[in-house]
This record gives sequence, C-alpha cells and structure tokens, in this order.
Amino acid sequence: MGAAIQFFRGVDEPVVPDIRMTRSRDGRTGQAMFVFEEPQALAPEAMGDITGMFLVDEEGELVTREVKARFVNGKASALEATFTWKSTADFERFMRFAQRYADSHDLGFSDGQDADAADAAAE
Repeated sequence: MGAAIQFFRGVDEPVVPDIRMTRSRDGRTGQAMFVFEEPQALAPEAMGDITGMFLVDEEGELVTREVKARFVNGKASALEATFTWKSTADFERFMRFAQRYADSHDLGFSDGQDADAADAAAE
C-alpha cells in the first residue's frame, strides 16, 4: 500500500501538492503547509463540504482540520492545508508518511539534510 491524501474519506486526491515545512529550532514542533492547485476536491462534482485533510498510509491516518480554499475571481482555485506537529515522534510519523507519499507518486523527496550531503558529494 502506498500513501494518499484525501479530502473526502476513501477518495484519493490526484493533484500532488506543493509542500513547505517549518520547524522550531529544537525540531520538536513545526508545520507542513500543503497547497493544491486546481484540486479534484474542488471540482463541481465533488462530494460536498471539505472538513479536513487526511494523510493515509499503512500506519493509519494523520488528520488536520486546518483547510481553506483560495479564491480567484470568486472561484475556488486552490486548497491550502496546514498539518502541525507538537513532538519529535509526531514529526517522525509525518516524515514517514511524506516518504511513502513521495515514493508512491514517483516524486523526488528530500528532507533538507540529505540535500546538503548530496550537494557535498556532487562537488
């Protein structure tokens, strides 16, 4: 089983989001901001009200209720969601999801630390 993002339980969102992460200096708390441009969840035939974003993988699901639509000319064009963690264990769980999501969607994924090592190796 791969990993999926859902706005309606049981319905995978096919649009891959842009994800930005911020962390506190000690690394224990932080958040990931997801931006979905023209997501399927906003299509006219979508199921109704979006109550949250569900990050689903073999370990279960992570849930955030912090989801808002971005409007352009009165029409919802993007969804922005924020997932917040408050402990190192929660962060590690989120990163396992992120890695599985990247793997199951053929995305390159770097957590920043690996990127520095790769840059050093490339020089």
